[in-house]
Amino acid sequence: MNEHNSTCTKVVVIGGGYAGTVAANRLQQRDDVEITLVNSRPQFVQRLRLHQFVADTGEATADYGELLGDDVRLVVDDAVRIDIAARTVELASGRALDYDYVVYAVGSTAAIPVSVPGAAEFAYPIAELEHAQRLRAVIGELPSNAAVTVVGAGLTGIETAAELVEQGHAVTLVSGDGLAPTFSDRGRRLVAKWMVRNGVEVLDNMRVAEVRRDGVILADGSVVPSAVTVWTAGFGVPDLAARSGLQTDALGRLVTDETLTSIDSDRIVAAGDAAAPSRRPLRMSCQAAGPLGAHAADTVLARIAGAEPAVLDMAFLGSNVSLGRRAGIVQLSHKDDTPMNAYIGGRIGAPIKETATKWTLWGIRWEARKPGALFWAKGGRGSEQPVVAAEMVANP
Repeated sequence: MNEHNSTCTKVVVIGGGYAGTVAANRLQQRDDVEITLVNSRPQFVQRLRLHQFVADTGEATADYGELLGDDVRLVVDDAVRIDIAARTVELASGRALDYDYVVYAVGSTAAIPVSVPGAAEFAYPIAELEHAQRLRAVIGELPSNAAVTVVGAGLTGIETAAELVEQGHAVTLVSGDGLAPTFSDRGRRLVAKWMVRNGVEVLDNMRVAEVRRDGVILADGSVVPSAVTVWTAGFGVPDLAARSGLQTDALGRLVTDETLTSIDSDRIVAAGDAAAPSRRPLRMSCQAAGPLGAHAADTVLARIAGAEPAVLDMAFLGSNVSLGRRAGIVQLSHKDDTPMNAYIGGRIGAPIKETATKWTLWGIRWEARKPGALFWAKGGRGSEQPVVAAEMVANP
């Protein structure tokens, strides 16, 4: 079944995460655009809170009715193929949506390596709501002091380990590439101190050789007993672009130019974690997703108006990590996303992190009410201007 209405320009947004919802809302700036958002779930997932959901210290979903503008139609289904020739998005239900433009915002997911024996069978990812629901159920059945191993010491792994140790679990954090590798040396030291102080055993620069039902085997042959192993090391992206015959990078992200337009079709524009502009993707993050979603919408609107789309202009401000419910770190960065030797940490970091997390939904709602209102830091990507900032450190 094809849905067709020739009076409007049809835009199908695939993916209802941070990038897709912003893009869908921003497209409402024109009255002659018919906007359809395709998402596999009926609720918005706050990925920034999945670690809280697992530890039962917070919820991780929001109602699309409160996030989407009145002119955005939500279709709960899975996109299985984009037919460029027919200009349709084929859905798992058997339906097909006609499009004039597609915003490709399918996001990212967990990537458990098949090269690690037992990882697929016994490790629990946390990248999606269904992963978190499964892990929460298992954690809930454990004794309060049961041993838990978290593999991966990026921001997700750190937050998961911190949340679980506050619940009384004996937590081991296995760090293959170092603790908080995107932070400055000072920021990493602060994270390490919190871990030591709160009883998280950090195994730094250590690789996992095997995952078993009751433990983890490390590359040096040592065994870490574990009632549950949580895998947070690495992300992948859905293969919809590749299945649709579109060019992707090595990870599977859709290759675009600097306007976020696919190099295969000027009617497909990408945003969020699944976009690889000029094969130089931005760091997978909520901080990048919103601006990328907004820029993708602006590119589509420019093409509808017959104008030349602008190139991507976005700067990073930093990153943050929660350390349980009472502490956190805000790592400041240069506009190109390299860390400054500056951070805000300790108890003051917790409310800043919480405000930043809440802002992600506030921004989406704001764009729903006032399409085109969302703004972001610029002067980063492609800018040759030096960034100078004073150091700012707040100790815990």
